[in-house]
Amino acid sequence: MDDDMEGGNLGPYQDRPRTFPSMKSKAYAPWIFRVLMRINSRILLLLLLVCFGAIFYIGASTSPIIVFVFSVCIISFFVSIYLTKWVLAKDEGPPEMSEISDAIRDGAEGFFRTQYGTISKMALLLGLVILGIYLFRTITPQQEASGLGRATSAYITVAAFLFGALCSGVAGYVGMWVSVRANVRVSSAARRSAREALQIAVRAGGFSALVVVGMAVMGVAILYAILYVWFQVDSTGTMKATDLPLLLVGYGFGASFVALFAQLGGGIYTKAADVGADLVGKVEQGIPEDDPRNPAVIADLVGDNVGDCAARGADLFESIAAEIISAMILGGTMAQRCKIEDPSGFILFPLVVHSFDLVVSSVGIFSIRNKRDSGVIGTIEDPMRTLEKGYSVTIFLAVLTFGLSTRWLLYTEQAPSAWLNFALCGLVGIVTAYVFVWISKYYTDYKYEPVRTLALASSTGHGTNIIAGVSLGLESTALPVLVISLAIVSAFWLGRTSGLTDEAGNPTGGLFGTAVATMGMLSTAAYVLTMDMFGPIADNAGGIVEMSQQPESVREITDVLDAVGNTTKATTKGFAIGSAALASFLLFSAYMDEVAAFAQESFKQVDIAIPEVFVGGLLGSMLIFLFSAWACAAVGRTAQEVVNEVRRQFIERPGIMDYKEKPDYGRCVSIVASASLREMIKPGALAIISPTVVGFLFRILGYYTGHPLLGAKVVASMLMFATVSGILMALFLNTAGGAWDNAKKYIETGALGGKGSDTHKAAVTGDTVGDPFKDTAGPSLHVLIKMLATITLVMAPIFL
Repeated sequence: MDDDMEGGNLGPYQDRPRTFPSMKSKAYAPWIFRVLMRINSRILLLLLLVCFGAIFYIGASTSPIIVFVFSVCIISFFVSIYLTKWVLAKDEGPPEMSEISDAIRDGAEGFFRTQYGTISKMALLLGLVILGIYLFRTITPQQEASGLGRATSAYITVAAFLFGALCSGVAGYVGMWVSVRANVRVSSAARRSAREALQIAVRAGGFSALVVVGMAVMGVAILYAILYVWFQVDSTGTMKATDLPLLLVGYGFGASFVALFAQLGGGIYTKAADVGADLVGKVEQGIPEDDPRNPAVIADLVGDNVGDCAARGADLFESIAAEIISAMILGGTMAQRCKIEDPSGFILFPLVVHSFDLVVSSVGIFSIRNKRDSGVIGTIEDPMRTLEKGYSVTIFLAVLTFGLSTRWLLYTEQAPSAWLNFALCGLVGIVTAYVFVWISKYYTDYKYEPVRTLALASSTGHGTNIIAGVSLGLESTALPVLVISLAIVSAFWLGRTSGLTDEAGNPTGGLFGTAVATMGMLSTAAYVLTMDMFGPIADNAGGIVEMSQQPESVREITDVLDAVGNTTKATTKGFAIGSAALASFLLFSAYMDEVAAFAQESFKQVDIAIPEVFVGGLLGSMLIFLFSAWACAAVGRTAQEVVNEVRRQFIERPGIMDYKEKPDYGRCVSIVASASLREMIKPGALAIISPTVVGFLFRILGYYTGHPLLGAKVVASMLMFATVSGILMALFLNTAGGAWDNAKKYIETGALGGKGSDTHKAAVTGDTVGDPFKDTAGPSLHVLIKMLATITLVMAPIFL
């Protein structure tokens, strides 16, 4: 950090009213990007051509389907490059905007470097642990027959784990990279046109979304193709294609591992800074949000990028990777049981669905165009309605491409109409996603009754605001659970009645039907992530406008975009929870199949009437509550440090309030950065260690009591109860937090007394309570649910 920044020697504030020093001395980029930038452009182009040639050669040696997937992913990368150039071509506005943006960018990239450096060291350590476990574990008879030894299996799993972790980290960096460059351009565009500002924010989010989804699909496809060619799959005496997806579980675990710590660290950072800035700035000092006099304002704006953008990119990457791998495992298992001659369609179907996701989401993103308007709020179209139109276009195209994919890949002579049943399963998933988005919007948008009722409760004090928010969050769990339940049962029975049977004539398509429904729900994931990224970019743009002291009319435009962004963030979190519920069900089924393969006996049910198994369920539920408590407590402790620091600066530098002294922004950035890295370790370690320790201890108990599968059953129960409890807890936390936030935004529009009123102060209290709910504990929970499922898949051999 600059000496002036650290020491606070910035001169009289009135002399430099719009100068915001950088958080560090020089720009940062990951080493891999620095190396690439130093290579001659022609040599780099040649290397890229060689890489693409190698990828397509491996794909052609595997399946034409893989070639199709590679082609779509690479085209989507070029589309994302176009979006990047389009966004970066926009102007950054006056110098004071650029200076603020530079400070935000430098702070975000500095924290990213430190955070992901810590995560990478933990990933390497865990990789060594996995290697040790796999070198001494048993292998399945199928793997032994194909010549896959313990050492080979161990190295493949560790390599997949590290590759998944690396790709997840890059996905997070991409999410942050675009947001810290688009925010100032949205601020500048808001001076001219609200519609132009909306379009820039959407296209910036679209760039990140296409790269994240494309990387998730490309990563799994590359791993699958390399292993297919390496093991000469389906040749005489070699591994079968139906057994290959089990070797990919390390990739999903690596992605989950990075996503969990990214979400925890980023969530603690952003909400600790936000709570500290609001409690002292808004409530105690009565200054507006993002006011340049608030010492925590830069830390708050940096937090939007590391918490909402970087972490969410890693989160969605992990969601798609876990869903693809679990669906590939279930598709391969079903194809094997049904003796389908060519199982490749059932195995590779998830990759094709998400390839089409890239296509339809791109169309949805480009459907949002800049129409001429005066820039006055009353004369422009509601931004939420514009985003919903793009989403409707995406969903319509997703239905068409999903039907095409099922007819292409899931048609089989054994059951000619099965593809239609599976297409209906996909439709169930798509409808479920849409309903989830609508439910989340209903409970968190201030246009609807729940949030307005919560705002009205603020008029009678802080306590009634909290009571109303908690009750709203609890109520909001009902509809999503009913929707998830209906989706799982409907998809299961559509799959079960598809006509696919095993050798004994038993229906076998039920679980794969739920897998297809999950794919349907995530078939618009890129557009949903675009809407999610829109939120923090708009929030940052509003902060830049406020700090650079732009006219009130510009702030009104960014306030509208910010309020819409809060709603889109809440709706996409609801979407993420719903997809996590379905994906966890798939991973649970895949875990039971894997245990059966290792144990060489049937494992289809978990009896919770067995005391040890019931205890495992209790431990799973306890894990959710303990994890949530530690995540919220981490935000609270860090926020206390920020509050004390901000109060200290207001006391020791009274000239701050009169613009005569400049706050020490760097001190607050340092506090939240160091504290968030420290605080993320304990809840993250709890999530990783708990299922492994519980499974191993009950395995030992089962050995001495004559129940060899006891460890696996207890872990299955733990996973089942944790999933159910985690879904409900995440729904409560995310919705309550989003509703509190938008109740405050509603009052800030002038309702119920407007800004500065007692009602507003009560709403700010509710918002600060909801901050760790919706941006730390809630998002971390749905990552935790999927990570528990992937870690049990990876560690399954030690439970037997």
